[in-house]
Amino acid sequence: MSRIGKAPIPIPEKVSVSLNGLDVTVKGPKGELRRTLPDGVTISQDGDTLVVAPSSSNRRSRERHGLSRTLVANMVEGVSQGFTRKLEIVGVGYRASVQGTKLVVLAGYSHPVEMVPPDGVTFAVENNTNVLVSGANKELVGNEAAKVRAIRPPEPYKGKGIKYEGERILRKAGKTGKK
Repeated sequence: MSRIGKAPIPIPEKVSVSLNGLDVTVKGPKGELRRTLPDGVTISQDGDTLVVAPSSSNRRSRERHGLSRTLVANMVEGVSQGFTRKLEIVGVGYRASVQGTKLVVLAGYSHPVEMVPPDGVTFAVENNTNVLVSGANKELVGNEAAKVRAIRPPEPYKGKGIKYEGERILRKAGKTGKK
């Protein structure tokens, strides 16, 4: 049995969970999330904890056990605390700003790149070079952060581009001069 899947999921005070078969709805101060869990697992609520268990001992159920527990735990954490990904913009003239809800990035192209966030995701910019992507849904926050990074991924020679906070860029030596 999955070690991750065995752990019960604690439910914080301000969060409410409703179960309808494999449909899970979690409501909290940061929003509301819904998800249908895959077949092969069962979910039950014991007081202020949720327990995910495989419905049978076949391989498919065991594979989905840990996944389902992690998905529900991320939903509970998302509506109570939220998720944030921080990106750093490195390069002369590279900067970002927020106009309304849109993120506008100047990253060395002939035009500014505009990104409209999906529902549940917000952009914030600190010091023109730090972009914060935040929201309740971990999957959406991670996908939007990846899309922002894809505007100008960091390059290995000068390290210019958009990178995650704490990401280490492997640097390469440039060309050597004539002898």
